[in-house]
Amino acid sequence: MSAKILEKQQLSENVFKLVLDAPKIAKKRKAGQFVVLRIHEEGERIPLTIADADPAKGTLTIIFQVVGKSTAHLSGLEAGDSLLDLVGPMGQPTHVEKIGTVVCVGGGVGVAPVYPITQAMKNAGNHVISIIGARCKDLIIMEEEMKAVSDEIIVTTDDGSYGYHGFVSQALEEKYLMTGDKKIDMVVAIGPVPMMRALCDVTKKYNVPTVVSLNSIMVDATGMCGACRVTVGGKTRFVCVDGPEFDGHQVDFKELIDRQRIYLDQEKQCYDHYCTCRQQGKGA
Repeated sequence: MSAKILEKQQLSENVFKLVLDAPKIAKKRKAGQFVVLRIHEEGERIPLTIADADPAKGTLTIIFQVVGKSTAHLSGLEAGDSLLDLVGPMGQPTHVEKIGTVVCVGGGVGVAPVYPITQAMKNAGNHVISIIGARCKDLIIMEEEMKAVSDEIIVTTDDGSYGYHGFVSQALEEKYLMTGDKKIDMVVAIGPVPMMRALCDVTKKYNVPTVVSLNSIMVDATGMCGACRVTVGGKTRFVCVDGPEFDGHQVDFKELIDRQRIYLDQEKQCYDHYCTCRQQGKGA
């Protein structure tokens, strides 16, 4: 179905927020699920995790980073424009229950998909600690929203321009795991693959169950094409139907990173061509 853009906001460099008119999806979605959209008839299918939804208003919020031609095109749309296709909710929702103390970690634009999970964990009665980070202060997003659904929050920056100077994995270990002052029952992490791998290396040392949400290359998002396959616990899994969340200690991150890089050259060529056409005022 098509979906009209109701609101558009730029959150940081190359990160945008769109509020869409999608009452059916807003009513059914659960934390951790995603949608797939197409901008136009010849556009590729873009999977994006749902950042928020308002069933009463019938709205869906997506937050994305410009990383290639399709997301650059998406960032150029404005309120009043419409997407050709919007399909969802897709994927398995986050398993939410009261388990004790849960740490929700978001890196970069990963803060957006970790937000509804944080909210759901808090509503289930857990003590929620949030750790969000980015390369620098200007790239931190949704700090106030995360504060509102957390009992504790730590903000980190790689360059030390704001909050804790270091990575989210370092903050988790130094502030909580090394001290042993507070028992951490679960960690949920979403962000760049290297960040999730580093964090899982830390939590594995302390035997803390860790769930990660994977963003592998996806085509049909129905489990038929196999493009999003990952190895978890030595077995092949499909992110679109079996995930996107998996036991982080069982994920083959090296394989995932290698597969994410398969089309880097082609993606760069397509993006550069699109940017050149835009500058020249031509269609892409």
